[in-house]
Amino acid sequence: MYTLTHETEQDHHEVEAIYDLCFAPGREALSSYRLRDDVPPVENLSHVARDRDGILGGAIRYWPVRIGEASALLLGPVAVHPTRQGEGLASLLIRSTLDLAAEAGWQRVMLVGDAPYYQRYQFTRLSDVTMPPPTNPDRVLGRALVPGAWDGVVGEVTRWRAD
Repeated sequence: MYTLTHETEQDHHEVEAIYDLCFAPGREALSSYRLRDDVPPVENLSHVARDRDGILGGAIRYWPVRIGEASALLLGPVAVHPTRQGEGLASLLIRSTLDLAAEAGWQRVMLVGDAPYYQRYQFTRLSDVTMPPPTNPDRVLGRALVPGAWDGVVGEVTRWRAD
């Protein structure tokens, strides 16, 4: 049993530690991190999952980005502590926050990830959307939160800017 709550400033160091544990060294050198520089995560969508003893089992973050004039959410990172993997925690984090994103009025979500894994969450390849290099284009995936949300959205993903 896990409790999902909004990530707070007090969670920051634990969340970073789990990301360091789950991802390769140098993760912050990836192009997706350049899109996050000096842009705060979307607070009401970035969550932590704790067990009944308060131990962090997983975390997920979302960031706003632009593709041309369109806004989108960039999902990631999402991580589950290695001792908690296989319990459905990643699925709980992803599904519940995607629902929250739709309720909050977001229309589209994208990520950089493994297509066979993320297709269970209805993510498909975005052939007309380009992440900054050196991102593998086959790993640029998106999901519409409302029908047709990705129709006509083309171009390079850039850092968030307010309208």
